[in-house]
Amino acid sequence: MASFGKLLPMMSAFIMLALSFNRVIGGDPDMLQDVCVADLSSAVKVNGFACKTNISADDFFSDILAKPRATNNTMGSVVTGANVQTVPGLNTLGVSLSRIDYAPGGLNPPHTHPRATEMVFVLEGELEVGFITTANVLITKKIKKGEVFAFPRGLVHFQKNNGDVPASVIAGFNSQLPGTQSIAATLFTASPPVPDHVLTMAFQVGTKEVEKIKSRLAPKK
Repeated sequence: MASFGKLLPMMSAFIMLALSFNRVIGGDPDMLQDVCVADLSSAVKVNGFACKTNISADDFFSDILAKPRATNNTMGSVVTGANVQTVPGLNTLGVSLSRIDYAPGGLNPPHTHPRATEMVFVLEGELEVGFITTANVLITKKIKKGEVFAFPRGLVHFQKNNGDVPASVIAGFNSQLPGTQSIAATLFTASPPVPDHVLTMAFQVGTKEVEKIKSRLAPKK
């Protein structure tokens, strides 16, 4: 009994550490009430959105993912998000969806979601998808209509339509607002800009190459 008494504080500390670790690697924090529909007009931001008082069914509804969108851009892909910014009722619920449409040959370029794991479900077409581990190992697979693939939280990943017909997926996230950082755009179109000497050293290229990439990735006016 005495030995158990000595172990009890250690066991309690271990349990608290395990619980804390679980919250760190999980999705959004647990909700504390039935609903907290986002007041998108409020300037109050405390790791989320303030709750509004008058709510309706429309706060939990959207048809934004119902139809494909035009993919006539440089990458040949477009992402449509059904997150807390378009469905305010998702505030505190820890889930969201996106629709991604791809032209033939279209690419959703390498990017990360800092706040969520992602799983895609193929609606139409076939895609080559993959993510890269922190050990620089590429995990890749070809997926087709009706199949799913998961991208672990925070890891760089991509989707590419290698077919000659359009493709589309529905993506699910365990966050109301997963966030997206496109690797190339983040580095080469940041404002204020990342210093050229940082980019030239990181990518082992000259200043002219860096400026050329910046000009190609710059948002069209």
